[in-house]
Amino acid sequence: MVTHPHFFVVGCPRSGTTLLQRMLDAHPQLAVANDAHFIHHGIHRRAGDVPLTPHHVDRVVSLRSFHRFAVSEAEARDAARGVSTYAEFVGALFARLAATRRKPLSGEKAPLYVRYLPLLHSLFPRARVVHVVRDGRDVALSTLEWARPGLGPGRVELWRLEPVAVSALFWRWHVTTGLRDGSAHEPSLYHEVLYERLLDDPETELQTISAFLGVPYADDMLAYHEGKTRKGRGLSAKSAWLPPTRGLRDWRRDMAENDVELFEALAGDVLSFYGYDRGYPEVSEATRTHAERCRAQWEAELRARNRPMASLLDLRIDPAQATQRALA
Repeated sequence: MVTHPHFFVVGCPRSGTTLLQRMLDAHPQLAVANDAHFIHHGIHRRAGDVPLTPHHVDRVVSLRSFHRFAVSEAEARDAARGVSTYAEFVGALFARLAATRRKPLSGEKAPLYVRYLPLLHSLFPRARVVHVVRDGRDVALSTLEWARPGLGPGRVELWRLEPVAVSALFWRWHVTTGLRDGSAHEPSLYHEVLYERLLDDPETELQTISAFLGVPYADDMLAYHEGKTRKGRGLSAKSAWLPPTRGLRDWRRDMAENDVELFEALAGDVLSFYGYDRGYPEVSEATRTHAERCRAQWEAELRARNRPMASLLDLRIDPAQATQRALA
C-alpha cells in the first residue's frame, strides 16, 4: 500500500539537500517538494497526531512557504474535507502532490525537519528519512555567505561577534540531533548520505538511496540538470543548476586557519565521527578557552529565549564511538 508522505530529505541547512532533492525529483516515481516545511508549524511539536480542526488548516495554508508545495489553497481545503486527523490531512496533501506530478510516491526536502524527526515519526511512522551530512567547515563557508541578522543562525546575538563559532554550533546541533533521533528508529527508516560521496560517485550513492526508498534506480536522476543549467555572472551553483561539482567550497583553500581551529574546537569530534580530516587534531589552549566562552554564550542566549534547541546543546560524541565509525 502506498502511503504519503513516503520520505523526507533533511540535514543542516547548506549541506547539499537541494542537490539531492533535484536528483530524486527527477526520478519517474518520486515527486519531491522543495522547502515547503509546513508540517511542524501546523501542530505542536510534542502533540503527536490530533483531530483535524479548521485552525490547523488555516495555519498551514497561511504560511508563506506553503506556496512551494505546488498544491493550491483551494485544493488543500478540499483535501481537508475527507480526513479526520492532522496526519491524514498532511498525507492527503502529499497524495495530491504526487497525483499532480503523475508519480506514485511523494516526499519533501526540508533541511530543518532534522530537528523534528520524533514529530514526523509520530505522524508518519513508516516514512523514511534521508539525512544529508556535509563537512561542517564547508557548510560554515556557505553559512557565512547566507546568514545575516534575522536569518538562520544570524538570529543569535553571538553571530555579530563570532559567526564562525555560531556556524560550528549550528552545524553540530543539527547533525547530532539528526543522528540521535534518526538512529533511534530501525535502519529501514533512517539513512545517512555524505555529501562528498554524492559528488564523487553520484551513481553509486543514488543506487543505494533508491534501494533505501524502495524504488528502482533510474538514470534520470543523474540528468536532473539537463536543459536547466544556466550561465551568468554572480549565479550560485544552486541558481545555475550545475551538475555535481567538487570544489565550489573548500575549507582548506577558503577558510582562515584561526577559523578552522575555532570550528574544530567546537565541533571537531563530530567531524571525526563522520571520518572528516582534521586541520587541528590538537587545539591550542587559548582557542579552546575562547571556544568554551562562545559555547556558554550560545547556550545562555538560547535558554533565555526558552528555545527548544537549548535542551539539545549538550549532545556529545563518544570518542570511542567516533573511532569505530571512522574505521567502518
